[in-house]
Amino acid sequence: MTVAEPLFGSLLPDIITNPPGEVSRRLAKRLRSVESRNITYFDVGWPIFWKEASGSNVRDVDHNLYVDLSGAFGVALIGHAHPRVVHALQAQGEELIHGMGDIHPPVRKVELIERLCRIAPWVDAQAVLTTTGSEAVEVALKTARIATGKPGIVAFRGGYHGLTMGALAVTDRAHFRSYFEDQLYKGVSFAPFPECNDVSRVAADETLGLLRAAFQQGAPNGDPIGAVIVEPVQGRAGVRIPPDGFMAALSDMAMEEGAMVIADEIFTGLGRCGSMLASERLGLRPDIVCIGKVFGGGLPLSACLSSQSVLSAWPENDGEAIHTSTFLGNPLSCATALAVLDIVEHLDVPERAELLGSQLLSELQDSLRGAKRVSEVRGCGLMIGIELVTDDGSPWKGGAVRVAEAALAQGLILLPAGEHGHVVELTPSVFLTEDQATHSLGVLSSIIQKIH
Repeated sequence: MTVAEPLFGSLLPDIITNPPGEVSRRLAKRLRSVESRNITYFDVGWPIFWKEASGSNVRDVDHNLYVDLSGAFGVALIGHAHPRVVHALQAQGEELIHGMGDIHPPVRKVELIERLCRIAPWVDAQAVLTTTGSEAVEVALKTARIATGKPGIVAFRGGYHGLTMGALAVTDRAHFRSYFEDQLYKGVSFAPFPECNDVSRVAADETLGLLRAAFQQGAPNGDPIGAVIVEPVQGRAGVRIPPDGFMAALSDMAMEEGAMVIADEIFTGLGRCGSMLASERLGLRPDIVCIGKVFGGGLPLSACLSSQSVLSAWPENDGEAIHTSTFLGNPLSCATALAVLDIVEHLDVPERAELLGSQLLSELQDSLRGAKRVSEVRGCGLMIGIELVTDDGSPWKGGAVRVAEAALAQGLILLPAGEHGHVVELTPSVFLTEDQATHSLGVLSSIIQKIH
């Protein structure tokens, strides 16, 4: 069976040999000899090497067939290799593969930015195209600095914004920061992120009080605060959802204090959380928005969006842009992104994500009710987190890793999340079939109920 066959994409798992199979193990050995040991994770049951993917299916080099509940880090919201995206890529590849983005731009760059600005939350929207989520965050942080004249930043505990130096400075996890702490900007105040659940130890009012103090006192190095960066729903931290009203109150406070709100919608944007931007759903009123993941349809592409009044704080290009890159506005990525926006809008992707997400969440909550290791099953659209705990109620360190490894053996691809690897995170495609959903939830629930 190949990608061209019509059922591939909507099939149930079919494990022929225990993963990782012999071919994956050989490839792992080869990769370990040539790649930095920091990059790819290797263990007895990990990784598999992908050969092909379509819809919600992935096939590895050992011919095992999987259902992808991760959306490949959340990228494949519209499924792997959507036919419209593939067609756009092929057509563009025959015409122009690379341009000179800020010197002699490709046509697709103009078309994409025009289209993108029509879905932005400002009537005078403008955008800067970037390649990775981290780069979009870098542009956002620079924009806030230029526009406000204040370099200090408020970020949140649990927040993940990328691993380049500026983005890493506002990312909260010692695992990522520890080797580079002495190089990171010291003007970042971290506030706790409140959650709308019974296990959160921080209330919204407490967080808002700490935010007010940060604005009044300035950053740890004394710099005045000019930006607040926040994920509407924290993704890598384990689908942490803020309580009602918090994001609106945050927006009000930032405006009062003359700071800009940066919404990091790399993970949540373009329909994943049941609206075009999760900010809309949760009451956040951003001055700057970062998008990525879903945006390129599988190709590397991201963007920083804001209003013209904000982005005009940047100086006019006098022949040398002060933030640009070689692959800015790459025509292949722009072409696939135009196809993605067509699909998201014309096939009602946000509405589909809300409907399917609600169904999956309800079924998981029912099937895992009373499960010894589960403290909560929560979700926002097609971002769902299953929080695992020990007997004393503390995070089960590595528990979600064990679930992910057991699930892979049964043909399900999913990822652990949370600082302690204790949250099972599900971010599937909106086109996950009913049979795939029913089968996957049954297998996953059984694993979680039995694992110790």
